[in-house]
Amino acid sequence: MRVEIYDDIACPWCRLGTHQFHRAVADAELDVELVHRPYQLMPDAPREPRPLKDTVAEMFGPEQAETMLTGMTQLGASEGVEYRFDRAIAVNTFTAHRLRWLALHEHGAAVQSALVTALFDAYFRDGVNIADHAQLTELAERIGLAGGRVRDFLTSQEGSAEVREQVAAARREGVTTVPRFVFDNGEVIVGVTSTEALGDKLRQASGRAT
Repeated sequence: MRVEIYDDIACPWCRLGTHQFHRAVADAELDVELVHRPYQLMPDAPREPRPLKDTVAEMFGPEQAETMLTGMTQLGASEGVEYRFDRAIAVNTFTAHRLRWLALHEHGAAVQSALVTALFDAYFRDGVNIADHAQLTELAERIGLAGGRVRDFLTSQEGSAEVREQVAAARREGVTTVPRFVFDNGEVIVGVTSTEALGDKLRQASGRAT
């Protein structure tokens, strides 16, 4: 079974939703291929890194930003996801989306999923600049991609047109909120729900609903 998810690496809800999805697959004991499709919440975000907390404070005000980030940290901890917003670095995610495209294009969905998890952890837990070519190459090498290929890819424009078109297509199709899960049977889940609800949808899509 194949499920597509529209998500952005800079979206904490996408990180949580993806985590719940993988737990649901494991619990349901199903063979599921999860394909990540690119979406950018802020396509015009600067390519120069800065503390994520500063960006959120500018968008929502310092007090509301602190409340939001504290709540997200607590929610993540309850689900087994570690957020370290004191470390997180905001930066444009386009280059990281290109690398996800490469992983899927040349290695398949399982490798892409491993890379996505590594990118989420790098962004939300480890304070990594996910637009930096050297750090992206290191992440890719950790999950088995060839460093030389990744370095050459990142310094080229390969995959750029494809990722831009996929992001544009998502907007044309009306995608405005992520994560957005699209199942084989046409079912769609928008936003974060629960591991149990995702498991129910997976079983329905596979014909194993109880």
